[in-house]
Amino acid sequence: MIPTVLMNNPAGADMPPLEDAKVSLEELRNFTVQEIADLPVFALFRLQGAAEANLRDAKALADWLDGALAIRYRDRAQQVRASQKKDTGTVRFEDNGFTVVADLPKRVKWDQQRLEELVELIRSGWGENPADYVKMKFDVSERAYDGWPPMLKELFTPARTVETGKASYELVHIDGRSA
Repeated sequence: MIPTVLMNNPAGADMPPLEDAKVSLEELRNFTVQEIADLPVFALFRLQGAAEANLRDAKALADWLDGALAIRYRDRAQQVRASQKKDTGTVRFEDNGFTVVADLPKRVKWDQQRLEELVELIRSGWGENPADYVKMKFDVSERAYDGWPPMLKELFTPARTVETGKASYELVHIDGRSA
């Protein structure tokens, strides 16, 4: 299965151009992993470079398409989130036989210096164990924060920043077919 031109290249010989390698990325699908491993290093080098270039191109195209989906659906997703009284998270809506699944993740950051001050207040001022409320690396679980009593939330809110992650949009055909 491995072309002889690839097997007969002595170590240290000049590397032939990729087209002389006689193995394309598409053909690699028909090779076993062992057959690929047995290819000369120059062929592996060239194929790896070609695969990485294809991956970069595919990532750029996916980013381009994600940008187009954001332009098309961002406002509608924001309206649906507003109607559901939420700023982030996943919403679903219809578009001509497709369900659009629009996700806007929430990213919460905590002011480390302020958390350190609050931990000391809880320890010395309240006589409580701060570990009952915060991780000692000064991170607060969003789930825990949501369940805190108002007085504690009010104390910690100035140390909390809520940002959003990258929005994503998935198109799902109504009958369940995928692309």
